[in-house]
Amino acid sequence: MSEAKNSMKAPEPVGNYPHARVVGNLLFLSGVGPRERGTKVIPGVELNTDGSIRAYDIEAQCHSVFKNVRSILEDSGSSWGNLVDVTVYLTNMKADFPIYNRLWAEYFKENPPCRTTLEINALPTPIAIELKCIAVMDSKKGV
Repeated sequence: MSEAKNSMKAPEPVGNYPHARVVGNLLFLSGVGPRERGTKVIPGVELNTDGSIRAYDIEAQCHSVFKNVRSILEDSGSSWGNLVDVTVYLTNMKADFPIYNRLWAEYFKENPPCRTTLEINALPTPIAIELKCIAVMDSKKGV
């Protein structure tokens, strides 16, 4: 048995799926990108008239995706410190990994979760990063 969870702070999913699902004491997040809720705005992204990416700032996207993940975690009854496993999808490993890796170290100064980073050629929206996360539920909240 599992329970779907959604955040009113994170961007709306681009398909028919919840932000997260609780199974036992684990919280599984759907892929989370850097879009802003209620809009198609993607921090740090400039688009051409055809919708393709003209330029992007991976640092701005990283800050935004971390904010979105934190919102989903907290609204689902977990927390940033409860992350145990993160899969990172980057569309340009060579250019973006050093910046992403530096920011990761800043956000996870203590007890970082496990992490796998993969390069893929595209994501469903014009973004350069997406995170897939697993966290433990916060037992203090009685969830």
